[in-house]
Amino acid sequence: MLATLAPVHASGQTGAMTSPAAVEKPLSPPIVIAHRGASGLRPEHTIAAYRLAIEQGADFIEPDLVLTKDNVFIARHENDITGTTDVSTRPEFAGRKTTKTIDGASHTGWFTEDFTLREIKTLRAKERLPQFRPESATYDGRFEIPTLAEVIALAKEGSRLTGRTIGIYPETKHPSYFQSIGKPMEAKLVAELKKVGWDSADAPVFIQSFEVNNLKALKGMTKVRLIQLMDAAGGPADAGKNSAPTSYAAMATPEGLRAIATYAYGIGPNKNVIWDGKLNPTSVVANAHAAGLRVHPWTFRAENAFLPAVYRSGTDPATHGDITAEIQAYLKFGVDGFFTDFPLQGVNALKAAK
Repeated sequence: MLATLAPVHASGQTGAMTSPAAVEKPLSPPIVIAHRGASGLRPEHTIAAYRLAIEQGADFIEPDLVLTKDNVFIARHENDITGTTDVSTRPEFAGRKTTKTIDGASHTGWFTEDFTLREIKTLRAKERLPQFRPESATYDGRFEIPTLAEVIALAKEGSRLTGRTIGIYPETKHPSYFQSIGKPMEAKLVAELKKVGWDSADAPVFIQSFEVNNLKALKGMTKVRLIQLMDAAGGPADAGKNSAPTSYAAMATPEGLRAIATYAYGIGPNKNVIWDGKLNPTSVVANAHAAGLRVHPWTFRAENAFLPAVYRSGTDPATHGDITAEIQAYLKFGVDGFFTDFPLQGVNALKAAK
């Protein structure tokens, strides 16, 4: 998911507020989705982050998926791994630094598609937001980059050890870009899930994407549940292609939501699409439910920098505010689950809301 930093106002303090009235009931019992694992506490997309999320009670762990040079799915937020690994410090890979255009934007750095899995496995993960998460940054250099197969194995192991069903919630990252360089994702992902017996509507899997045609293609290949991601601004990278909507705003209308329901099980909207933390919630949850869509907003983070002013504590952007209260507010809006970097707080908020 995208991470837009909200400003912390000098007067921002955690304080009591009138709890929003319940405006909708969930279509399904709400689930806790560990966003990139327990990524508020360990470097994101590492086995350590996923394992901690399972220990803390998450229902699903989320690997963002990109491909290596030899076409292996690995878990990274982006195919640009400059900010999440130690690749920039590795002299043997200095010559791999390059500039590429991805989804219309120029990026300079090191990219997964230029490395074999064997080379990727020599790298080590690092905290992406050390200014907000210095404790997590103390783990820099300790964890390798996991493959999708390793994440699946961990989820299955977690299910055996806990007696709970631990699912995975993979996101296909930049599928149009990977298609353009001869690395289509859809059939490969479906085959990898089928290999472990996950090819039904009740499999513990959701596949998510910000793109539209990627999900429509998957709809014809698998019965696994699909989730259309939506940001608060802009539009999908494949906007206008094969009749894909040109904006997320259009997708969030009743008509747009009904169109999504023809190929997806639910939506994953930026939480600001549902509520801005100040005024009353929008009608997106109710309209999505009317179309038969589940709603899984993102991303709930504990640091002041990511919280509405009413839930902040003091003025330091890195200080933790009242994430539990924020999640509880969204649960009253009828969401069917939520993404969080802090699964334990998410689990506690869900328990308190029952």
